[in-house]
Amino acid sequence: MDYSKIKEAAKNYEADMTRFLRDIVKFPGESCDEKAHIDRIAEEMRKLQFDKVEIDPMGNVLGYMGTGRTLIGFDAHIDTVGIGNKSNWNFDPYEGYENDTEIGGRGVSDQCGGIVSAVYGAKIIKDLGLLNDKYTVLVTGTVQEEDCDGLCWQYIIKEDKVRPEFVVSTEPTDGGIYRGQRGRMEIRIDVKGISCHGSAPERGDNAIYKMADILQDVRALNENDTAGDKEIKGLVKMLDEKYNPEWKEANFLGRGTVTVSEIFFTSPSRCAVADSCAVSLDRRMTAGETWESCLEEIRNLPNVKKYGDDVTVSMYEYSRPSYKGLTYPIECYFPTWVIPEDHAVTRALEEAYKNLYGDARIGAEDTLKMRTTRPLTDKWTFSTNGVSIMGRNGIPCIGFGPGAEAQAHAPNEKTWKQDLVTCAAVYAALPAAYCK
Repeated sequence: MDYSKIKEAAKNYEADMTRFLRDIVKFPGESCDEKAHIDRIAEEMRKLQFDKVEIDPMGNVLGYMGTGRTLIGFDAHIDTVGIGNKSNWNFDPYEGYENDTEIGGRGVSDQCGGIVSAVYGAKIIKDLGLLNDKYTVLVTGTVQEEDCDGLCWQYIIKEDKVRPEFVVSTEPTDGGIYRGQRGRMEIRIDVKGISCHGSAPERGDNAIYKMADILQDVRALNENDTAGDKEIKGLVKMLDEKYNPEWKEANFLGRGTVTVSEIFFTSPSRCAVADSCAVSLDRRMTAGETWESCLEEIRNLPNVKKYGDDVTVSMYEYSRPSYKGLTYPIECYFPTWVIPEDHAVTRALEEAYKNLYGDARIGAEDTLKMRTTRPLTDKWTFSTNGVSIMGRNGIPCIGFGPGAEAQAHAPNEKTWKQDLVTCAAVYAALPAAYCK
């Protein structure tokens, strides 16, 4: 490969990529309402002469470049969160803005910039004659990730019967290569009580009081250490080989956490004892933790056991229709995943990057201070479609994408034109580096 020509081609497409990205994000594209985003992406793929462009029954767009043996995927979820309080924005989140180095708008970092770089990375491969019978490039624009990460890829793998040899997640990586993330799951605790008139609470059984006891245990599970005097050993224990055979990868990804995210109750009135109480828990999982182990951990908390059959611990299910009306129910479990640092995919992505840009992260001037203090190969803090690609289905997954994690879900979201160019070049070089 002539890496200088790849870099030159990516730079020459900067204006096209900027225009494409701004076209996408001028439309709201929240989960289950992504049609305008998908249609605009499919239009660009066809204009750039992808060999095949399909929109599946869920609403994901799949664009194929080439017809070779090995299928290599580049994934970008193209739904966004909402804008929140509009008064926190200094500009219209859908009109956005553009200057010499930046593009602003809802979704430019999280993560419509990724689809833009992936589409043009495939175009560069075709322009420079890098396609051969060894590989086909698949670029996916996927839906409903913000609602239920990985659901789209569960559908692509199980129902579309599409299974790449590996997938690059184009979620924002701050100029780095990311080889894993903590998993997560959504847990619910329900507690039963008995109502009575509030003037004589002793006649009832207050479910909120029971839940208050349980929540002290949940808090201890998150905050305690592993000292011998602790009845509840904290989640930090999973960083210790005494408790976790996967402790090395757990230390790379970071410890798990648990926190209360929602609370609900029922009561006949404001002057009655509550007869039920429920909470939602956001549980982040490190290597070595599973949905079974996390549910069992909650069920074994002292106050959960104390209240016995009055307590139910369960996992949420997601079953919201896509913008095409398709419902594909799934448990709200998003597994931890990590690709080994010496895996062929990790090595190939590092090789492609280093041949293009050297051994350190690069970026626009205002990003360099943060980026250059971090290792080139690292991990995400948040969750991605990798939970299904690799976590559920064992397909190797790795991350490299334009933009910044800190911009995700934030007001005044922005990304950098240089990142679009850098990622398009790396995507163009990767398939040949892997298939040589």
